[in-house]
Amino acid sequence: MTWTSVLNFTATSILWIAFACFIVVALRNIIALAQLLVAAWVFMTRVRPSAGARDLWDRYADLSPPISVIAPAYNEELSIVQSVKALLALEYPEHEIIVVNDGSKDDTLGELLRGFDMYETKRTQIALLQKTRILATYRSRRYPNLLVVDKENGRKADAANAGIGFARTPLVCVIDADSIIEPDGLLRAAEPFMYDDDSLVAVGGAIRIANGCTVRGGSLQKVGIAEEMVPRFQIVEYLRAFLMNRVANAHRNTLMLISGAFGLFRRSTLVEMGGYRHDTVGEDLELVVRMHRFMRDNNRKYRIAFVPDIVCWTEAPAALRGLDNQRARWQQGALETLQRHRRMIGNPRYGRIGLIAMPQIVLEDVLGPPAELVGYLVLPAAAILGLLDPMMAIAFFFVSVVFGCALSVGTLVLEEQQLRRTPTAKDLLRVGVAAVIENFGYRQINLWYRLTGFRRYFRKENSWAAVPRVGFTTA
Repeated sequence: MTWTSVLNFTATSILWIAFACFIVVALRNIIALAQLLVAAWVFMTRVRPSAGARDLWDRYADLSPPISVIAPAYNEELSIVQSVKALLALEYPEHEIIVVNDGSKDDTLGELLRGFDMYETKRTQIALLQKTRILATYRSRRYPNLLVVDKENGRKADAANAGIGFARTPLVCVIDADSIIEPDGLLRAAEPFMYDDDSLVAVGGAIRIANGCTVRGGSLQKVGIAEEMVPRFQIVEYLRAFLMNRVANAHRNTLMLISGAFGLFRRSTLVEMGGYRHDTVGEDLELVVRMHRFMRDNNRKYRIAFVPDIVCWTEAPAALRGLDNQRARWQQGALETLQRHRRMIGNPRYGRIGLIAMPQIVLEDVLGPPAELVGYLVLPAAAILGLLDPMMAIAFFFVSVVFGCALSVGTLVLEEQQLRRTPTAKDLLRVGVAAVIENFGYRQINLWYRLTGFRRYFRKENSWAAVPRVGFTTA
């Protein structure tokens, strides 16, 4: 092979890579635009104005099914007492709080025992779903609906399974221990079950970033915006995920993810499925994908719904340190889920889940991140070397960065029109600025973190690096 042949082959390869990157990124953004338009249409035509807490209570107090709220906790001593206080104060007719201490190495258990005057008691599990040993169970002298389960460390999926095994209610709500549910959040999430014909198996709700908000006595007192830029960028990401992606997918009955920060499930379905899997770092995505597969394999009528109203606030990583582990874990979990359920991809047996939803996950989580990151390097290089029309590189910049800015700002407009939870015009401007500048640096850093998830997946790493927490701002 001559040097000329080598150079021609290299040039051709670069061109093919450049075109592939452009097509993948453009297709992903077209889908995102379609989701934004569908979400806007749903909000304008299908979503009723949010009822007040008292109206919800008057309407559903006698209809609301009992709920067990399960909060897995690992090294949460900074915020666990406030979080549990918020759960106890939820405006719901009948609910039990089950906090599962998953072998914390800090003083999480001690904070619970002292903060709620706990004493050791006996509680029998009615379903054994976890893999690790239960060490003890505790009841509160002051709060009869509070149960604390102390167990050996087995990660969140194992802790959630332990809580499901102790629950005795028809519905279970699985949350992160560092999350704060809105006072009427359970009522809002449970509302779809009250109109149900026994086909509804799960409901997700919108999640917002609590960094910068003021918390008193375990409840959110004042909505605020964090001073750090990293949490502001995540506000924009969460708006896109919940007001655009989730709303559009739920409307098409292709919702594939219910956030681990808040999810409401029919307990009998979870038990029948065996609960969460223990051998993945993306247990929330895997659970919902497996739920679709389980129900369709058994030819059962089912629905998975989404509530666009804010139901929960969660603490996000305040700096890039911590965000890297979180995003790499999310990426690794997506790859593990796709590998485990690969026979669903493009399979007409699973209807729109196999033909639409699963290929969309492949595009967004397998092809998208490396295509965009490689495109930032290959297209400008190809243009400089004269292999590609410079307008092609400019077009790639437009569809990846400028178009991303437009989508973020569009989602922010949708949030302001429908929910209006940004407290002041100044705060709205600060989030709007973050929606633009996140595309210049932060977005690319996140792509790199996701490639780290690829590396962890291929190395079959199963370690779980905790995200550093700073705790809630208290009044």
